[in-house]
Amino acid sequence: MRLALATRRDLPAWEIDDRPLHAALAKRGASVEIPIWDDPCVDWTAFDGVLVRTTWDYQEKLPAFRDWARRVARLAPLHNPVGVVEWNTHKRYLHDLERDGVKIAPTRWLARGSTVDVAETVRAEGWAEGFLKPCVGATARETLRFRADADGLAAAQRHVDRLLPDEDLMLQPFLRNVLQRGEWSAIFVDGRISHCVRKIPVPGDYRVQDDFGARDEPYRPTSDELAAAVEAMASATRRRGACPAADGEPLLYGRADFLWDDEGGCVVTELELVEPSLFFRHSPSAADLLADAWLRRLAR
Repeated sequence: MRLALATRRDLPAWEIDDRPLHAALAKRGASVEIPIWDDPCVDWTAFDGVLVRTTWDYQEKLPAFRDWARRVARLAPLHNPVGVVEWNTHKRYLHDLERDGVKIAPTRWLARGSTVDVAETVRAEGWAEGFLKPCVGATARETLRFRADADGLAAAQRHVDRLLPDEDLMLQPFLRNVLQRGEWSAIFVDGRISHCVRKIPVPGDYRVQDDFGARDEPYRPTSDELAAAVEAMASATRRRGACPAADGEPLLYGRADFLWDDEGGCVVTELELVEPSLFFRHSPSAADLLADAWLRRLAR
């Protein structure tokens, strides 16, 4: 099989986490290419399957990315499916999960083009610190942590006034446990958890991406934490916008991210079903699982 692992232009040279997947596919006789998703010269009909992987610039050009996914899905099998891409690239999906009973951080949804008084909203909620982030974003783009004092609220209002005319935002309490405990993630392959990791920011920072110096390590969740991850993924697969296949098979891959709240419980912060880092460096066998699951589906 000739397979495509879609990527972005100018992927950093240090990004090597997918190499175990490349090796696993090659070991199984597949020809693997890594085309740039928005390169107009790519002939997507030449591939037996397309896997969305390191397309980490999509948030800057979301309409084009969604159009690309629709077009590619007509030309070759696309995973995860185009319905997942459309549903999961705007964080409003978290509202859908919450309606299904999945616990997320308390969130005020700020609609693009609306007017919001940040101070009034934060004080009404009783939050000592707040957090702002775009509904379309990655790698902590345009996020802001702020205190509920005069200076912090003024900075948050400027942030909202600058961004809200052009994009939807989320306003949440800042969950301080991230500073010490970081964030943990469950990686799913073919509907099952393959491994889990914890991402720990540098002292004083909340950003858990290695772009900002954070480190990651294997993590063993509690039974309650595992149940929360399974519940979140089950909710996603039940959603109309994330319907994987008519026969009810699970999504091929995904990652559920969690923060600890002030009571020590977990809340879902992201359910990454489009282009998540899957942390194969902590579980190379997960790359074999994904290669086998993908090839099985393509062989049908």
